[in-house]
Amino acid sequence: MREATAEVRPAEGVGVVARLSLLDRFLPIWIFLAMAVGVAAGYIFPGIAEVFDALRIDTVSLPIAIGLLWMMYPVLAKVKYEELSKVATAWKMFGVSVIQNWVVGPAIMFALAWIFLPDLPQYREGLIIVGLARCIAMVLIWNMLAGGDNEYCAVLVALNSVFQVLFYSVLAYFYITIASSWVAGPEAAAVVRISMMDIARSVFIFLGIPLIAGIITRFTLMGRKGTEWYETEFVPKLSPTAIVGLLFTIIVMFSMKGEYILTLPGDVLRIAIPLVAYFLLMFVVSYLISWALKFVYPQTVTLSFTAASNNFELAIAVAVGVYGINSGQALATVVGPLIEVPVLIGLVYVSLWAKRFFFNADGTVKRALAKPGA
Repeated sequence: MREATAEVRPAEGVGVVARLSLLDRFLPIWIFLAMAVGVAAGYIFPGIAEVFDALRIDTVSLPIAIGLLWMMYPVLAKVKYEELSKVATAWKMFGVSVIQNWVVGPAIMFALAWIFLPDLPQYREGLIIVGLARCIAMVLIWNMLAGGDNEYCAVLVALNSVFQVLFYSVLAYFYITIASSWVAGPEAAAVVRISMMDIARSVFIFLGIPLIAGIITRFTLMGRKGTEWYETEFVPKLSPTAIVGLLFTIIVMFSMKGEYILTLPGDVLRIAIPLVAYFLLMFVVSYLISWALKFVYPQTVTLSFTAASNNFELAIAVAVGVYGINSGQALATVVGPLIEVPVLIGLVYVSLWAKRFFFNADGTVKRALAKPGA
């Protein structure tokens, strides 16, 4: 998901939305404006698509590659890799998170994609790609706003970064090729089949390269300038450029496929329905599981928002790298952040409201649920 663009600290009497940075608060609007600018550029300058397409690195145009890589770099430079060792001291919590993120989440998105988009394979595959891209950035903001455990959230972000490098390609191939052929039947195998090497290459380019750059940046600058300078000076200046990279990529994408945008409103609605269902299901299921396992409120919040959020930067990068800039898969991944921001803001309020029913004032689990209105 997108990188947080400013350090957000809880403040008494200040609403959730007001505590978001300007870029994050109006991100869906910025995305719509970027789409409009891209369509207008493609209409006014009809040759722009050929120019962008001519500047290629393998199968991806250079402008797209620059935008995608810059989306990922600030996100991965903020991850606290040095805290991964804490996984061993809270193995139960991190074990639950791994299951929620890498077993339950992809399976739920796969099911929803087939239920709501059985006749639209490109959008369906785009959503499956989204379901596999676990959130590694914006979840830090949702977690903080809802009163989650910031330290554990940082460790989960680092853990998900490692898991994405190791398992994203394998899971994408499994769900898009093997599992989809089970649903559609053997005769559809040729339609859904893609190369695992194509996915692995895109994951390496658009996750591996910025991951290595982020790790080098983090440990080099922290060693020279100190952790406090890195977290309070460098990261707040670098973070907003991730959204700039996202918006630049969207402008280029839509300038290259302007003729397709006439069908956008209906397509966005078809894609949005399973996305909304996914966010709600993942949050509620994770919240109830965490509560049933008697995790305290801050840990429950951290597990729930980590499971419900997604890394759309990676999803967009993989969709573009594997299927191409003009694909329906790429369009489906672009719709993601339009839906996620308002839904996740709403879930912050839901979490704060549900706290009084499921947890005591000190954050421990209630033995008996409170009656409504109590």
